[in-house]
Order: sequence, then C-alpha cells, then structure tokens
Amino acid sequence: MKIGVLALQGAFIEHIEILRRMGVEAVEIKLQEELHDLSGLIIPGGESTTILKLMHDNGLFQPLKKKIESGFPVLGTCAGLICLAKKVHNSQESSLEPLEVMDIEVQRNAFGRQVDSFEADLSIPVLGDSFYHAVFIRAPLIEKVGPQVKVLAELPDGTIVAARQGKLLVASFHPELTDDLRFHKYFLNLAEERSSEAD
Repeated sequence: MKIGVLALQGAFIEHIEILRRMGVEAVEIKLQEELHDLSGLIIPGGESTTILKLMHDNGLFQPLKKKIESGFPVLGTCAGLICLAKKVHNSQESSLEPLEVMDIEVQRNAFGRQVDSFEADLSIPVLGDSFYHAVFIRAPLIEKVGPQVKVLAELPDGTIVAARQGKLLVASFHPELTDDLRFHKYFLNLAEERSSEAD
C-alpha cells in the first residue's frame, strides 16, 4: 500500500514518519502526476489558505477534487479538514475556496490562537473502548454535518471534532502528534477497503 502525504506546507513530515513506522510506503505529494498509484492521501495540518493556494499553483486542485469525487480515500487533519469541507466560516480571505468534497461546514481557528491550544481525552468508539488523547492546535471545529456524514468524536460540550463520509476521514486534532496510531490505522483500513474494491 502506498499513501501520499500532501507536502506543500504544514505538518507533513510527522505523518510520513508515522506511516513509515507502521510499515507503510509513504510519499510526499507536490505535483499532479504524483497522485497516480496511491491507495490514499493525507492532507496535514498547517495554514489552509496557503495549502489551497499551492494546490492551485501546482495544478493539484482540480485533479485531486475529481479523484476524491470518484471515491479516493483522504484523511484531512486540522487544516486538511478545512480543505475538504463544503463550506468554511471565519475565512480570513474571501478567496478561500475549499475542495467542497465533504458535506460539512467548518469554522476556522474556532478555539482561538496558538496559545489557546489544548489536549483532550476523547471517546472515539470506532477506535475501541479506551480514550484517544487528542492534541488541538489552532483547531477548526465542525459546525454542521450532512446526512451522509457520520460523527466519530465530540468534545464534552457536543462540539464535533472528527467525522467520516464514505472514504473521507477528518479530525480537528493532530493524530500525528501522539504515539497512539489508532486514527492512522483506521484510515489505512479505509484505504485498504477501497483498494480491494478497485481490484
């Protein structure tokens, strides 16, 4: 299995290191032609406006959107979640145009600035019974989900911080900043399912 990690900006190196630690072939993706022969893609945390702009500049935006719409598995963490959303609120620039492939509405920097970063133990039933220790850094939140979207995790106040729609998986937090590999494993299972369906 070969998983791409969008390496335009942000925390892509940490995702690559985790995937390799799990024995998965992980490759940096910067150009359209590198999207071929992948079982899935991770869009990491970072600055969503910059990532989206570079996607356009590198000719990745439309080919990736088309690939996702045909069922390509993608994990979006933090900024990656914003990139996949149908609608983004609190956008610093009105020109911010997400991929609009997942039926969620999100709010950028919902918990404040970097100093307002926090950690929380989450109940994520699809990962098993034990709590998942999640790290939130300038995190977005999911304000609204469509009928096809399954909520996977919420904060105690009901704020949605992880969700899935088909082969798309998103998290407000940074699973690459913890030693708990379950979130990545869950995504790899989705990618594996897709590969066997395509065979």
